[in-house]
Amino acid sequence: MKLWLLSCLLLLIPFSDVFYATVIGITDGDSIVILTSDNQQLKIRLEGIDCPEPDQDFGKKAKEATTSLCFKKNVRIEKSGVDCYGRTLAFVYVEDLCVNNELLRQGMAWHYTKFNHDTTMMKLEANARTQKIGLWSLPDPTPPWDFRHK
Repeated sequence: MKLWLLSCLLLLIPFSDVFYATVIGITDGDSIVILTSDNQQLKIRLEGIDCPEPDQDFGKKAKEATTSLCFKKNVRIEKSGVDCYGRTLAFVYVEDLCVNNELLRQGMAWHYTKFNHDTTMMKLEANARTQKIGLWSLPDPTPPWDFRHK
């Protein structure tokens, strides 16, 4: 019981808004698990994007793209908040490459405009749509937020 309480208290210790870590797991296209320099595992939800669900068209490809971009790599985490599930919301960088933006560029995600209004992200999605890249090659892709409500 005491160990459980201690681990819960450790989660309340604030991280700097920018920190470095290693990606040790890919949950799905827009969620990863990192290991911090002090050996804490932390769930990260990629800010500003929503990838297809695993059992949705392009869900596996989105996870593969995220894996290819950052799995087992050292990353810079730029924290933007915490979501309702307790995951850290963040932009994730491998060197100078923003993983969030790259997934939009590859057509592996929607820009999540309900929570993010970044114009660069809007343009990346619009470009992928116009060029029919990734999930935009489908005739009528279903946004993940609609898919989850079914």
